[in-house]
Amino acid sequence: MTATEFSKISKSIPVAPGIYKYFDAQGKLLYVGKAKNLKKRVSSYFIKNKTNYKTIELVNRIHKIEFTIVNSEQDAFLLENSLIKEYQPIFNINLKDDKTYPFIVVKNEAFPRVFFTRKKINDGSTYFGPYTSVSKVREFLELIKRNIPLRNCKLNLSEKNIKAGKFKVCLEYHLGNCKGPCEGLQSEEDYADGIARLSHLLKGNLQPVFHYLKEQVKLHSQQLSFEKAAYYQSKINDLKNYQSSSAVVNTQTGTVDVFSIMEEGDTAFVNYLAVNNGAIIQTQTICLQKKLDETPREILPFAIARLRKTFESDAKELIIPFPISYPQEGITLTIPKAGNKKKLLDLSIKNTQFFIQDFKSKKALHLEEEHEHKSTAYLKELQQQLSLPVLPMHIECFDNSNFQGSFPVAAMVCFKNGLPSKKDYRHYNIKSVEGINDFASMAEVVHRRYKRVLAEKLPLPQLVIIDGGKGQLAAAWKSIVELGLNGKTTLIGLAKKQEEIFFVGDKEPVHLPWDSEGLKLIRRIRDEVHRFGISFHRQKRSKGALKNELEDIKGIGKQTLDALLKHFKSVKKIKAASLDELEKIVGTARAALIKDHK
Repeated sequence: MTATEFSKISKSIPVAPGIYKYFDAQGKLLYVGKAKNLKKRVSSYFIKNKTNYKTIELVNRIHKIEFTIVNSEQDAFLLENSLIKEYQPIFNINLKDDKTYPFIVVKNEAFPRVFFTRKKINDGSTYFGPYTSVSKVREFLELIKRNIPLRNCKLNLSEKNIKAGKFKVCLEYHLGNCKGPCEGLQSEEDYADGIARLSHLLKGNLQPVFHYLKEQVKLHSQQLSFEKAAYYQSKINDLKNYQSSSAVVNTQTGTVDVFSIMEEGDTAFVNYLAVNNGAIIQTQTICLQKKLDETPREILPFAIARLRKTFESDAKELIIPFPISYPQEGITLTIPKAGNKKKLLDLSIKNTQFFIQDFKSKKALHLEEEHEHKSTAYLKELQQQLSLPVLPMHIECFDNSNFQGSFPVAAMVCFKNGLPSKKDYRHYNIKSVEGINDFASMAEVVHRRYKRVLAEKLPLPQLVIIDGGKGQLAAAWKSIVELGLNGKTTLIGLAKKQEEIFFVGDKEPVHLPWDSEGLKLIRRIRDEVHRFGISFHRQKRSKGALKNELEDIKGIGKQTLDALLKHFKSVKKIKAASLDELEKIVGTARAALIKDHK
């Protein structure tokens, strides 16, 4: 569009706040802009002394101009951002980082589940986030699991189902990670208290959680339940460690958003720090591709609006490096010169500088995508923390299990290069041990495993983890010594509750930092051996329980056993049933056979 062509429509341009849209001859949207005064802003594009070649190219392509009048500059600002995000016009600033971020969701259901998601559904659930890092989300979830007992199953815990006794508690209950709402062992009110503490935790407000835990320590101490008091004290220590790693400014700073901006050629980099109660809870740096030589004062408001919308910020104060026009009501703009707020701004600038250097380095090396082998870094950290002689590229972990002394089994999982090697997993039926004897069971499976490894000349693991305390570790070590493997591999024990690590012969355990990558890897291995062992144990129980208990009775077949189990639910209840109850299900003759057998 030439200046002459523009002069024919200039009189019709409104003198009001709003947004303007430029289209080319094919009707493609080229550019969206906002203005306090539409007529004045649009006319500025057609003055003769324009020298920027990109602006000249834009003006040459304009075939049609559309306007939308709004009530205020703030409305124009919000509408402009919305249209740019939806249509991404080629001459507007291009936000290069517009991916889907993860949330932590508290599901809208009875005894709400808490889990990681990337999909935000309008179903009444509560969503926390979004977060810039998946690892940060997993760190939060691990912190929640360690401090607030919540269920992680997918059962429909309606009042009707619980009263009907449809469910049984799982391993998480026995490990202390869940209070058993599926069996009615936890009320909805008590569960809701946990959800409330979770909400405080995710919002960075730790004081209510500290208060609750301290009250529990005090209560159990008064009742002389010192083990439980120590349990809650350990949770307080965990939270203090977390708080010390998160709080980087004075808690009196309150809730603010911090932004800084730097430029490199046609790219602008904007860093965002979200501060809640003095702790940085979010951080992100984004790249914006300039199209019309926009200035930092023009780019920063756009970036702020986009970031605050993406991360659903409700902070009422923005800390920024220079004055800008940000027409949103109720927002205070602060340009600090000294104090804690200046420290925050300096930290944001430092993050921007680091991001630019990293960006340039990756670009120079053609490493735009991250291909680092993080698992190797985790293994190096674990090697350093445990003072291992070699890098533990091959790790094996053992766990054994039984049900009231019946069906003793064991499981071994194998991790290579920090990842599960499922083809190397093994199940074990305990052969030489009768009754409940975890120590002897562990000694047996370790001996069987490495006797076969030696016979088949397979490589030995650099690290063997025994899921248990000193007793099981000592039993496993006895087998290692018998096989002549002492000094050829490192053996450690992992206590279940406190996550204490024991070495053979040491009186005091090793405590790894709760959020260290080394301990996280050990947790993943432990959880995997639990999962693998439990699945095998369930199979054996379901296949072997009736056979072991009742199939030896002459005259009792599979159909009879199925009918009994369907009615009584377990062998224990069948054995406890009266003769009359049995007769109603299987008849007089078979009922008498079962009773005589018992």
